[in-house]
Amino acid sequence: MAVTFSRKPAYAAAAPASGGSGELRAKLMAAVANPYISASGAACLFLASLATLVLITSDPHAGSPVIRLPLTKIGATKNIPDGWREALGAEGAHEAGLVPGQLDLSSHPFAPPTAGLGGETAPMDGLQALPPIQQGPGLAQAPIAGLTAPGPGGGPLPIIAADGRTAVEAYARPFTPNGRPKVSVVIGGLGLNAQTTRAAIETLPGEITLSFAPYADGLQGWIDLARAHGHEVLLETPMEPADYPANDPGPYTLIAANRPEDTVRKLEWLMSRATGYFGLSNYLGARFVENDQAMNTFNAVLKARGLAFVDDGLASRRGGPIPRASADRVIDDELSATAIDAQLRALENGAAGRGQSLGSGFAYPVTISQVGIWAAGLQARGLQLAPASALARR
Repeated sequence: MAVTFSRKPAYAAAAPASGGSGELRAKLMAAVANPYISASGAACLFLASLATLVLITSDPHAGSPVIRLPLTKIGATKNIPDGWREALGAEGAHEAGLVPGQLDLSSHPFAPPTAGLGGETAPMDGLQALPPIQQGPGLAQAPIAGLTAPGPGGGPLPIIAADGRTAVEAYARPFTPNGRPKVSVVIGGLGLNAQTTRAAIETLPGEITLSFAPYADGLQGWIDLARAHGHEVLLETPMEPADYPANDPGPYTLIAANRPEDTVRKLEWLMSRATGYFGLSNYLGARFVENDQAMNTFNAVLKARGLAFVDDGLASRRGGPIPRASADRVIDDELSATAIDAQLRALENGAAGRGQSLGSGFAYPVTISQVGIWAAGLQARGLQLAPASALARR
């Protein structure tokens, strides 16, 4: 359909089709001569032309216009609840690699509350509906005075207190041995999935050590929640794997060939993401832990900061002047309930033979479920469940 625009004045439609009287013609000419009426008519013509142009040139499927307001402007608004940035979810989900100071962490976890794992939301595959358990008194809320200093971006960097106290001593779960063989389990990869993180915190005994990813949203809130439930906490350190860069653990991965000052810079950024952890754990790192210079730098930083190092077994041949523990086995290399149960029984046998044993697992739903079931019967089998810090030695 062709659209034709008339260039005649709008008032032409009011003229009679055939000749009219001279009096009517005179009145019409007088009206046109009135400047106010002429201006109004011109304005109406302009608006009508503009509207028609928009209809012709616009995309009928484009929807409503989008207005973007910088988040810094929103943050200046009063009565905004804590954690609002993280609750936006996708706002920063596709950002490029991090740079120091770019990642702002929430003070509170923003995962939806659950009435145990058997609440209204169906459990994830492999995650049984275990009820929250009585975990005893919580641990002291972090930070503890004298154990932090401002780090990169203003985050809390661990330090040794003026009186000699260290994070290992202050943030590890207190433990009293009862003479039985000790067995420990570290569950890592926490903070990346809200449901499994809550499951680990709320359904596992307080003696189970929890290890959190440094890039987790609401990291400090998760650590605070874990400590409130009695769990001591480790902070994971992404380390260069054998197949790097095809397998890249993240923008602050410790690279074996880096200069020592680069390793220190990355470590300080990672350590300043949160507080309340007694030591670091590894995430991958087969290539990094085999490099003498890299590990010497790593150990020196942890010694100066008063931290322990607990690894998943990759660094079992590495000593160091810091409290150390290496896992005897990874309990969920084969991801099935039957295989995990077999690894947990092997841990028990190792503890019975050597006096202690440490296992490492990831925050898979089936791992959390099987560890929870297994831990409930340990005492009856003559073993003592211990936090990983109780097995750490210099």
